[in-house]
Amino acid sequence: MSFLIATLFAASNFTFFWGAKGVKEEVPEDNRRFKDPLPKSLKILWPIVLFFSHYLTRFISVERLEKNSTLLMRAGVDYLMSPEQFFGLQCAAATLFGALCTWGLSMTIGFDIYFVLLAFAVGFFLPSITLRDKRKKREKDILKMLPVYLDFFTMTVQAGMNLSGAITQAVEKGPKGILNWELQRVTRDMKAGMSRLEALRAMAERLEIKELTTFVSAVAQSEKTGSSIGDTLRIQADQRRVERFQRAEKLAMEAPVKLIFPLVAFIFPMTFLIIGFPIAMKFMYEI
Repeated sequence: MSFLIATLFAASNFTFFWGAKGVKEEVPEDNRRFKDPLPKSLKILWPIVLFFSHYLTRFISVERLEKNSTLLMRAGVDYLMSPEQFFGLQCAAATLFGALCTWGLSMTIGFDIYFVLLAFAVGFFLPSITLRDKRKKREKDILKMLPVYLDFFTMTVQAGMNLSGAITQAVEKGPKGILNWELQRVTRDMKAGMSRLEALRAMAERLEIKELTTFVSAVAQSEKTGSSIGDTLRIQADQRRVERFQRAEKLAMEAPVKLIFPLVAFIFPMTFLIIGFPIAMKFMYEI
């Protein structure tokens, strides 16, 4: 009986590892020759991400993949992973959170299906929340640097160069950041055969920022009507600078409102406690 149990155990292990090897071999290798390198936090999970993206992507709709593609493009990580791999990342994160929650519950209060389902949901939506935060940060950085680069364009065009040369000079001499990287993509698109206006419109469609869309529309209108591109760029730079100052004023005016909750919830109670404790103790001892 002991020999039979040992034989069945060895056969089951062999079958499991053989099946796992076959499943792994069916997953295509990820060719990252023309992609951005993976961060360290993703390198450990990436085999699991490829597994989920290969076997589960067929069950999601094309609309969902297009939505993931748009989200990746706006966050600036469309060269890091594909929409299918992003869905695999969501599944891998949900599995990891669910496993950690199950392990934590088994060590404390015991297994609870509701907490596990909540952990699965948090893990699944966490990559999307992270990308949205990254997109907001990118948009803030782009809006901050846009007037600077418009000044570069204006000075270079007024010095005698065309807009394509102005973009190239701004990329080489301008401050580094997200907008510099996006303008590098514009120059690469122009070198690949796209016209200047098409490359700028592609950048505006990638980012979908109102100020950039307005700038590209003004440049297109200037080229269509034959007006001075230098004057158009100067007007756009002045307008973007005024808008940046107005955003700073708005944030400064919102600061007192945002301070109300910490004041009421944390600072005022502690202040009343420090002031009232000696008075309360004095009344207690006098009584």
